Amino acid sequence: MTENLADDRRWRVVLNDEEQYSVWWADREPPAGWHAEGTEGTKDECLARIEDVWTDMRPLSLRRRMQAQAS
Repeated sequence: MTENLADDRRWRVVLNDEEQYSVWWADREPPAGWHAEGTEGTKDECLARIEDVWTDMRPLSLRRRMQAQAS
């Protein structure tokens, strides 16, 4: 029964400063260091959004460092 309740919850996509994505309950403030990306819906909808936009899993700081080394 608790699984059904969890499935009915609203979720939101959250993002941190390293451009890493996660899902968080829409009725709660995101944890420290994370902010709402703008997408809310079912957990599946939020996970689908993350799959669409998070194409490079490397943290932003690593991508910048690698780009600087390549230049």
